[in-house]
Amino acid sequence: MSLIQKTATEIVEMLVKETVSPLDLLDELEKRIAEVDPVVNALPTLCFDRARDNAKQLMAKPVAERGCLCGLPVAVKDLDPVAGVRTTWGSQVYKDFVPEASDCMVDIIEANGGIVYAKTNTPEFGAGANTFNEVFGATVNPWNTSKSCAGSSGGSAVALATGMAWLATGSDLGGSLRNPASFCSIVGFRPSPGRVAHGPSAAGAYPEDLGGMPNTPFAVSGPMARNVPDLALFLDGMTGHHPSDPLSMPKERGDYVEAIQSGWKPKRVAYSADFGITPVDPEVARITEQAAQHFSDMGASVENAHPDFSDMEEIFQVNRAMAFYVGSKQLLENKRDLLKPELIWNIEKARDVSMDDIERVELLRGKYIQRAVEFFNDYDLLLSPATIVPPYPVEQRFVESCNGVEFSNYVQWLSIAYAITNTGFPAISVPAGFTDSELPVGLQICAGPRAEARLLCAAAAFEQASGLARKVPIDPIKG
Repeated sequence: MSLIQKTATEIVEMLVKETVSPLDLLDELEKRIAEVDPVVNALPTLCFDRARDNAKQLMAKPVAERGCLCGLPVAVKDLDPVAGVRTTWGSQVYKDFVPEASDCMVDIIEANGGIVYAKTNTPEFGAGANTFNEVFGATVNPWNTSKSCAGSSGGSAVALATGMAWLATGSDLGGSLRNPASFCSIVGFRPSPGRVAHGPSAAGAYPEDLGGMPNTPFAVSGPMARNVPDLALFLDGMTGHHPSDPLSMPKERGDYVEAIQSGWKPKRVAYSADFGITPVDPEVARITEQAAQHFSDMGASVENAHPDFSDMEEIFQVNRAMAFYVGSKQLLENKRDLLKPELIWNIEKARDVSMDDIERVELLRGKYIQRAVEFFNDYDLLLSPATIVPPYPVEQRFVESCNGVEFSNYVQWLSIAYAITNTGFPAISVPAGFTDSELPVGLQICAGPRAEARLLCAAAAFEQASGLARKVPIDPIKG
């Protein structure tokens, strides 16, 4: 078995035993990227010289002091600055920007032994669930290169699925980790707000007229991987308090790698194909409902149920609009001609938001969260499709309709993901199966407040039962 085909967990074991070095891994990745990326366009910016310098510095330390990632190469989404590496946010406005400092999430990863070697493609400012931009073009789905890989963490998902990464970062507001994981048959994890620090670690990380990720607790950074044990390893390497992010939490007692070996299994599980809020492709509903039965085989009762999410649309759209307005208003005023129309719509939407609207939405959200908390008092997990459709043509900017229902805007088709975003609870997308056309479908698994450890344990048990993690990495399949 080649190094590319091994899991991140296996590679770290080899790094600890020093049967392979970080430099060996970087050589393998460089070869693989040269072979594969011209087809899929997932890693537009490479920084192997920087990576090799950092690897040599890490190798000068005793193995026990190299952190839990121990020199494992990591790809970082192009919304997060890496010091000295071109960072564009997928925008013509910043196509030549080179930050002087890194995002604090990157600081933590590197402190835990991660070696950054590439930036992954993203839609402009992460807006939209199809990974294309005017700087680098479109990233395509490796299961069928005529299809979208979703977004906004599409480059990360494709790099993982094709063996150009063992681990990659993502971010999630409206499902930006979960959607591409679903479309690419890999694993994407949305942690609780504050679990992973994000934001500038020092002056020079972000341009003065850009605030980084949307300034809201709804937006989080998180890990992406080929399987759940690898994802747990990476979450261990991403978590911890950083002084630049006062909302970031200290590490939990123990680690997530240990948590998934605890053997905990859910007793009562809820499944819903639509949360009562959205249309869903019948084939996606069938595949995810069948996948949910794996929990029945584990001894859990699986029931059709969901919280009352009826007011989730207004809660999400108002908060999203405010976040983009705060982060990008100056760009709209000064660089409007360089922004894509969907982003302009999102920023301008906030101009119609009044203080009365904010008051109403915040009161609604308080009741919304309370209903969700009460639901998870009765159920250990909530399952659903991670996305409501299979991968769609890459030329299509977004999903305009599903199962006969027309959507009113470019993000409404993602509501099954952002219904969970509104709660602040953790969620994961794991492979659930494939359509008759051999396109991936993901299962979203959600747990209650701050229940990362239990959620990862349940996802690992599901993954073992399904056997689907063994299907990646793949060579791209031309559509």
